[in-house]
Amino acid sequence: MKNKLKPYFIRAVYEWCCDEQFTPHIVSYVDEYVRVPKEFVRDNEIVLNIGVNAVQHLSISNEEITFSARFGGKPFDIAIPIGHIIGIFARENGNGMGFEVELIEAQPQTENTASEETQSAGNFSGSLKVIKKK
Repeated sequence: MKNKLKPYFIRAVYEWCCDEQFTPHIVSYVDEYVRVPKEFVRDNEIVLNIGVNAVQHLSISNEEITFSARFGGKPFDIAIPIGHIIGIFARENGNGMGFEVELIEAQPQTENTASEETQSAGNFSGSLKVIKKK
């Protein structure tokens, strides 16, 4: 992610909304890296209420926003990479912040890359020295 301040701004606007008793909403770009109910996506975007009365287990980390919510009465776990957040705003007055979308670049994985990753994950090739206690 290019903009390392983005998650801090999102958390700040969220806190401001809560302090002012506004309802925070986020807008996200949706692609294969975003876990949301697809039937609510319009033009690759979704608007979600993240107010305290609408979600459970809200986490706004530096990498993603996650929470649980009900859609049509059914529980759903949401996960959105921070780079996909287009904006956060208060429903009551529209005040908030907009952001540029920073999409995740797909890493093409070849057979060699996959086998190298598996091999390096299972085998440590550094130099270790056995030290005996006297």
